[in-house]
Amino acid sequence: MDDKITIIEGPPPNFEDIHEGWPLGLYESPTLHKLAMTRLRTFNGPALVERCYRAWRKHQTIQLEFRAADGLIHKTPIVASRSLKLDEGQLILLWVRLTEQEALLELGAEDDQADNEDDDQDPTI
Repeated sequence: MDDKITIIEGPPPNFEDIHEGWPLGLYESPTLHKLAMTRLRTFNGPALVERCYRAWRKHQTIQLEFRAADGLIHKTPIVASRSLKLDEGQLILLWVRLTEQEALLELGAEDDQADNEDDDQDPTI
């Protein structure tokens, strides 16, 4: 399936609120949404970024699929992506569009998750 990127192991992604910079240009929509960014470890970041570009060139949506803290599978549209190569491995940055309700759950739960984490585990896709 090329219409989604799925997190296959690890904790739910941590979403960071976006307040300034170029991602705000992606905000325009007839409904209220919130932009957020997440950083994920991956084995082949450039291939995932290319998958996003292929979908966008066809004017299609690509989703980030993940299991949230509530145990349910959630999907949210990816609006931008970037791959980075670090000494520890590859990382993909995904900017996603959350509804206001999702933003309250995901961005508000970030503080609670940080308190409960005993080590630095990154989700892997």
